[in-house]
Amino acid sequence: MYNRIKISRLPGKLICFLVILTIGFGIIVPVYSEEDMNLNCKSAALMDFGTGKLIYEQNSHEKLAPASVTKVMTMLLVMEALDSGKIAYEDKVIISDLASSKNNKGTMLLLEAGEIRTIKELLYGIAVESANDACIAVAEYISGSEEEFVKLMNKRAKELGAYDSSFVNTNGLPAPGHVTSAYDMALISRELLKHEKIFDFISKYMIKVYVGKKNNVLRELVNKNKMLRFYNDVDGIKTGWTEDAGYCISVTAKRNNLRLISVVMGSPKVEIRNKEARKLIDYGFANFNSVLVIKKDGKIQEVRVSKGNHLKVNAVADRDISILLNKGEEKNIKKIAELPDVLNAPITKGEKIGELVVYINDAEVGRYDLVSDMDVNKSSFVNNLKNSFIYWFGNPGN
Repeated sequence: MYNRIKISRLPGKLICFLVILTIGFGIIVPVYSEEDMNLNCKSAALMDFGTGKLIYEQNSHEKLAPASVTKVMTMLLVMEALDSGKIAYEDKVIISDLASSKNNKGTMLLLEAGEIRTIKELLYGIAVESANDACIAVAEYISGSEEEFVKLMNKRAKELGAYDSSFVNTNGLPAPGHVTSAYDMALISRELLKHEKIFDFISKYMIKVYVGKKNNVLRELVNKNKMLRFYNDVDGIKTGWTEDAGYCISVTAKRNNLRLISVVMGSPKVEIRNKEARKLIDYGFANFNSVLVIKKDGKIQEVRVSKGNHLKVNAVADRDISILLNKGEEKNIKKIAELPDVLNAPITKGEKIGELVVYINDAEVGRYDLVSDMDVNKSSFVNNLKNSFIYWFGNPGN
């Protein structure tokens, strides 16, 4: 679908220049083609955040144990509950016996039964420390039990089109039938990143929190995602490891207007996992650009309204509209608005009234909804006469 940049086709002088630049100034300029991947992992996916397009994949629909990358879905449901107003960051959560149980394994905040923590503190525990006990605590607070929360995880996965996924718990501890795929995790990660406040948590490399019934145990949390420390363009998301799953990661990086999501599952070593995730990111940045066609609520054009209390509305974009391009195609974008000459009242603000069609080199690459920027009610007979006069002869007050 996309043209690939191949190292073998680069001019010799350019290769020499890149080598000199790298040696002389310590600047690494990775240039990858699809043939250069050869990823050492069971599966992988690289997705453009703006469009949701899959740029690269390796066995991306293979169902695998995800380990703590599961927590991407857990955090998504927490953020959706926060943004909908169902819960708030400062809500106080009483830690249950189940959440604090010593039978829980893996990384923990070491929460005590009966202690009180806020949603914000628990979210830091999940995002930075990868705390399994914090996952159970938020699940119980939102859904009443971990079991009910897991049902919500699976329901949401299907709504997103993550059909390879079947979750059994909130934290990714090994369990029969607890699986997802690299493609599904990229989809779920993309949905999570739409909640901009999540970056306050997943981008933190170190943070201090107090735990315990007396609130007197200081925990200095260090993010399990070491890529945050070593790459300036990386600002999330989540790592995972179990013997069954191997080393897994869903990581995001942004350069200019292009945000990428790189998922690697089943890698044999943590260093290899991070290297392969970075290779995917560098491949994306080397070969593609994301262009913002129009921002949310950006005006496309006016449309006349018949028999309404307003003479016209503005057709605007209902969201930020970005397209993914091979590098060098930016000058070949063409936009055409398909809108009616006249709209009939009533019209609701946000109602679809047309489409913006985007072309690259005269080939259609996408259609996007255009909506009304205001409500328009039906007008009275007298007002219709007035509006007709204004339309034909202009406003006498001007």
